Amino acid sequence: MTEQIPHTSAAPIGVVGLGSTGEALLLLLHATGHRVVGVDTDLDALARVGTRAKAAPAPDGTPEPVLTDDPRRLRGVRLVVEAVPEDRDVKTGVLRGIAEVCPPGTPLLTTTASLSVARLGIACGRPADLAGLRLFTPPAPGGPAEPVPTGLTSGETAAAVRELVASAGLTEVEVGAGPAADAGALVLGLLNSAVVLCSEGYAPHEDVDTAMRLGCGLPAGPLETLDRIGLDTVHAALTELWRRTGDTAFEPAPLLSRMVAAGRLGRKSGGGFYAYDETGALVRERGDAPDETGARPVRRVGVLGSGAMARGIAEVTALAGHPTVLVARSAAKAEAALESVAGSLTRAVRRGKVTPAARQAAVERLDATTGLDAFAGCDLVIEAVAEDPDVKRAVFAELGEVCAPGTVLTTTTSSLSVAAVAEASGRPADVVGLHFFNPAPVMRLVELAHAPGSAPGTLATARAFCRGLGKTVVECPDRTGFIVNSLLFPYLGAALALLDRPGADDRLVERTDAAVERGFGYPMGPFALLDTIGLDVSLAIQHRLFEHFETPEHRPSDALAELVSAGLLGRKNRRGLRTAAR
Repeated sequence: MTEQIPHTSAAPIGVVGLGSTGEALLLLLHATGHRVVGVDTDLDALARVGTRAKAAPAPDGTPEPVLTDDPRRLRGVRLVVEAVPEDRDVKTGVLRGIAEVCPPGTPLLTTTASLSVARLGIACGRPADLAGLRLFTPPAPGGPAEPVPTGLTSGETAAAVRELVASAGLTEVEVGAGPAADAGALVLGLLNSAVVLCSEGYAPHEDVDTAMRLGCGLPAGPLETLDRIGLDTVHAALTELWRRTGDTAFEPAPLLSRMVAAGRLGRKSGGGFYAYDETGALVRERGDAPDETGARPVRRVGVLGSGAMARGIAEVTALAGHPTVLVARSAAKAEAALESVAGSLTRAVRRGKVTPAARQAAVERLDATTGLDAFAGCDLVIEAVAEDPDVKRAVFAELGEVCAPGTVLTTTTSSLSVAAVAEASGRPADVVGLHFFNPAPVMRLVELAHAPGSAPGTLATARAFCRGLGKTVVECPDRTGFIVNSLLFPYLGAALALLDRPGADDRLVERTDAAVERGFGYPMGPFALLDTIGLDVSLAIQHRLFEHFETPEHRPSDALAELVSAGLLGRKNRRGLRTAAR
């Protein structure tokens, strides 16, 4: 990593507006050795930023930021970044005030996310000096930033914004206004849905964040992201999108509105969904240890199915030390499953994830056969057959007969009722949902779903078993979609709806994915994710979610149905939204 050299010999950089974005940018500039002048009319904000700046590390010789409510202190700075709220009149007024203090030729940068940079430049009388600095979330070391010069921006100002991005340790990205707006709307809708889920009491905010981080690979949970951006900022952006589009998915969640009204604005105010100390550091509350009272020992494990999920789970259980029997529909499928698991373990050895001795021991612990009577000696059975309610109920009726009393019976469903299969077993107290994520050997999350009849001892056994596999367990009541899919699929559906927008071109899919990946740090964009899940699987999940929730955001996508009818299934057959292009 390149050593940061203090910029103390250069004129200061001004930051006007010390909300979530302005504060984060000022502290980042300070941490990279820049002299900084911060301006805000809110004295509490100035005091807060001053405290946090003192606690933040900076290279030796870097002076503390100058924090003031007097914009005249900007006289003599080499560049000014405007980071006030996203309101045309407010931004125009602030930029005009800056232009009165700073002489012509001083680069002026605006962090607007939705307004025309060129129009702001004209309105403040300095179009040649103004450029945009697109920050998708409050900036952090290595985070994305997009310079946005206009056709009126001078070459000197365009160079200044790029130099600022580089010297602040940010990563310059190229996204574009349209894709950035689409990506921002998709992410805002996801954040709003997460607030709704919490307000319903379905899951605590920590569990929602954990599930989305580990289940979707997000860089931060949606509620943690809300705190970073600022609840008031998100509320204003959602309100504007709702006003402009009429889409009720953007109607701010009542809980979000109440929190903003109460002054709980996130990290900048010291409290939102999480609590923060005076330096802005997250205050981590010590949670209670998982209750494993009544957990029964699990030695032998059964896995029903021979598809990718079943094979992945069998690999995980065998590697964790459990003698495991996999039951397939035919001897050929059973043998193929064993070969697939052995090959996966060999690849894990090559990557240095598994030792040769551990691989050999796991292979020796794994057996595969046909016939459910092989589960008679198992302590826990994991069903991973087709996501079909009739198939699952029939299977559980048999499992209830062949498995010994007290055997924990689990289903990997995430879109069907756990209670329905539990009833079919004739022993609902022994049944829970264990939603592993694909690929099971890699993904750390398991959603543990309990039906009304699930016994506490059954839950405790399943919880302890998953923790023994090295998984992070998030618990939730039995409901279609659980946490992850109930939040993920409205987001994916909103992305698919972009295909129906007038003027959508043949690069919309690629550009939207790139904007989500580059701007927000998601591991893949929505269209690539749909290909990965499988377009047919995604459509089936959409149908089940809509049957349960009956809300517009869960309505199955006509475009997705047409793709599936045409035989485009995604990565599995190399024909999908992005697969052919990758």
